[in-house]
Amino acid sequence: MGRLAGVAGFAVVMVLLSSAGNARADVVVRIDKSSQRMSVIVNGEHRYTWAVSTGIYGTPSGTFRPQSLARYHRSTLYNNAPMPYSIFYDGNFAIHGTTHVSQLGGPASRGCIRLHPSNAAVLFSLVQQQGLGNTRISIH
Repeated sequence: MGRLAGVAGFAVVMVLLSSAGNARADVVVRIDKSSQRMSVIVNGEHRYTWAVSTGIYGTPSGTFRPQSLARYHRSTLYNNAPMPYSIFYDGNFAIHGTTHVSQLGGPASRGCIRLHPSNAAVLFSLVQQQGLGNTRISIH
């Protein structure tokens, strides 16, 4: 009976550990530069697809983790341009909202990934809630 109780206890601990792991969401942000689209996947479930604008002269490709978040950032490189809901992922490169919404769907930025401000707010909130370490940004 002692061995069965030990096995049952082990099983309960494993169930508790696996369910605790499910509380964390994995956020995957995929940017397709050829289609100028972003897909957002949470825990393997597709949640959003949005039009974006990537860089006219290029946006870095690869897989990144967000480095920092800035709700009300202004560019020190480009005339104090507003960059609401910035998610910095590679030095000065960020995903952020834009006032140039008519340009979404085609390359238009200096290298950042621009989103409609309402979509940028949704993504910013999701990354903020789930954590930088649980978010991956894939740009291709």
